[in-house]
Formats: sequence, C-alpha cells, structure tokens
Amino acid sequence: MKELRIKLFSYDPSLLEQTVKKIIVIANDTNCTLKGPIPLPTRCEKFTICRSVHVNKPSMEQFERRTHKRLIILSNTNPQTIESLKHLSIPTAVEVQIKL
Repeated sequence: MKELRIKLFSYDPSLLEQTVKKIIVIANDTNCTLKGPIPLPTRCEKFTICRSVHVNKPSMEQFERRTHKRLIILSNTNPQTIESLKHLSIPTAVEVQIKL
C-alpha cells in the first residue's frame, strides 16, 4: 500500500504531542515504517486592537495565536493500521489531515 501522510494541527502543543504518541504506538503495533514526527513551522498570528474607540488612540492591546504542526509519514501500511487509526480517539482541539 502507499504511504500515509498525517498532518496534525493544534493551538495546544501538549495535546498535539499526546496525539502524536498515540499514532506512534499504533504504528509500532501494526509493524509499519514510521518517519517522524517532523515538526513543521509554527504559524504565529498577531492581532492589535484599540482599547478605546475615540480617546487614547495609542492605547492598544496585542494578542497572539500560535498554530503548532506535526507531520507523520507511515509507509508499508496494512488494513489493520488503517482500522486502528479510524478508531483512534483524538481531542477536539487537534485537527487531522490524512493524505494517501
């Protein structure tokens, strides 16, 4: 079978690492070749908001949102690997993209 590319996105790095560990355990149990987890660049978004609309124009507040990403490549997968990945419980704060 072809290789699976699993991309994981999350704002919380600890939840992301927990999910990566679960995928690594599944990969080791089903005897498929594992590459990764490869850390991808963290996306940092900054937002600047004025505190008051009319008065005190220089008074501004800044917020930051970081998106942490990981890539896992599974090759030599078998149907048991795919079935185990389907039944994996992933936290709602982690987004997963799977490509064949």
